[in-house]
Amino acid sequence: MAAHRTRRRALSAAHLGVAALAALALTVPTTGTAVSAEPEGGAPAVPIPQDPGSTSVKPYLGAPRRAHPFRDVRFAPRHPFMAVNGRSNLHDDAYQSDAGRTPGPLGHSPEITSTLFAQECASVTFDSEGRLLTVCVGLATVDLRLLDPRTLDVLAEHPLPPRPASSASSPFTAFGGGGYFYLDQRDRVVVPTSDGHIQVIAETGTADAPTLTLRRDYDVSADVGSSVILSALPDWDGRIWFVTGSGVVGTVDRHTGRSRSRQLPHGEGIGNSMAVDETGGVFVVSDRALYRFDAIGSGAPAATWRRTYDAGTRQKPGQSQTGSGTTPTIVRRQGHRFVAITDNADPRMHVLVFRAGRRGPGARPVCRIPVFPRGRGATDNSLVAVGRALIVENNYGYTGPEQSPPSGNPQRNTPTTVPGVTRIDVDYAHGGCRRVWTNRLVRVPTSVSKVSAATGLLYVYEHPAADEVRYTSGEPATGPEDPWYLTAIDARTGRRAWSALTGVGLGYNNNYAPITFGPDGTAYVGVLGGLLAMRDTPRT
Repeated sequence: MAAHRTRRRALSAAHLGVAALAALALTVPTTGTAVSAEPEGGAPAVPIPQDPGSTSVKPYLGAPRRAHPFRDVRFAPRHPFMAVNGRSNLHDDAYQSDAGRTPGPLGHSPEITSTLFAQECASVTFDSEGRLLTVCVGLATVDLRLLDPRTLDVLAEHPLPPRPASSASSPFTAFGGGGYFYLDQRDRVVVPTSDGHIQVIAETGTADAPTLTLRRDYDVSADVGSSVILSALPDWDGRIWFVTGSGVVGTVDRHTGRSRSRQLPHGEGIGNSMAVDETGGVFVVSDRALYRFDAIGSGAPAATWRRTYDAGTRQKPGQSQTGSGTTPTIVRRQGHRFVAITDNADPRMHVLVFRAGRRGPGARPVCRIPVFPRGRGATDNSLVAVGRALIVENNYGYTGPEQSPPSGNPQRNTPTTVPGVTRIDVDYAHGGCRRVWTNRLVRVPTSVSKVSAATGLLYVYEHPAADEVRYTSGEPATGPEDPWYLTAIDARTGRRAWSALTGVGLGYNNNYAPITFGPDGTAYVGVLGGLLAMRDTPRT
């Protein structure tokens, strides 16, 4: 059973969305700006409150399992200008694989720890000491924090520019201004801000009293215009690339600070991050096409090729924009590189794989295969790539923290999404692909799911339908509850291994945040209330 160390506080489910987050914010103790740790260890974590009936929900389903590692798989090479793989950015590496060799929990009496910020601490990275560096985004405020990996106490924090007014109309799907950042090879955070800058922030101070200090500030606001930078990543030469929601692709010389940019054609917009490889390729997917960019002699971005895909005719529930919802994923097989995305076709969306070389994506896709039910399939998260496998989740039906239209039940107003997780195996040598398995039971509203090659498990963040919730006494204490689970699925078979309750209520909704594994195998998940951690209880 999951042993919760969170205090049982009442959080009314009748006030969701913006109003509820504002209420959560009133309970957060302020620690000031750009602070160093106190002698006692910094600002202590305050647990995220749960709904009143949380104790009636079954805290654990299934059973622990032994690790069954993937031993014959290769992952992206270490990027020379990023922290080691698994610690550098929310998609784990420069290829955006969402998989790696870091272990995750095996389900042995999982212990849950949480910290309340009333900001979602989605992107989590780890410095060379194993401490967490995370950017936490609220309705208006954005803060960089250095956290103790076990207690989640705040060791230091640094305020970033507040969110722009333009995000107010869609606060839960506007990811710019800090949602994506990376940790460089010197433990420095490189983060795009909402005012059109890219800041480089270093750890300073002492081991007992760390601080966070701005070291470099690149002003690219002239390139960004009225839009917001979504993401920044370095290429293999150390040049910083950035993309904006309005479809600007730019570069920054990290020595001189000079920026160069170009606008995508046809009014195309961008909704996700990039992938980069060691050949100089920078892969961007717009709401109409997939691109490979390379830097030309001056350092300016140039489109090496462009490949359109079926962008569909609607923004499906579960998507933050029209078109593909995926960050591109690079796969390297037998010395060749490929890039994978999904389209937005109706009646069924497809997983697509193209060649990634400079010569172009090929006359036809290496793989094109439909997934999920007709008219009820969508994803807004990157594919998981491990070996020859690509894993895709169904996010269809998620409309934000509040169900739209409302459910009519104030205790259960989080959207119920269409279930589905599918594994596709690709024949990279000869072309073609096949479905290996589909789990039609697990509902994954928005998580950036991860595979651990060390355990052989796929980890997803699950939200069961109201009639699927399991209760300790067979009945809910106060009405249908709103639980969230970290669920482990056997990546070879697609079968559920176990599910551990992380919390009940709005504060535990991950709203597009990833699952991230710490160096010791702890799983971290950013949630609307802040951040939670799950780790196995040590066995004696």
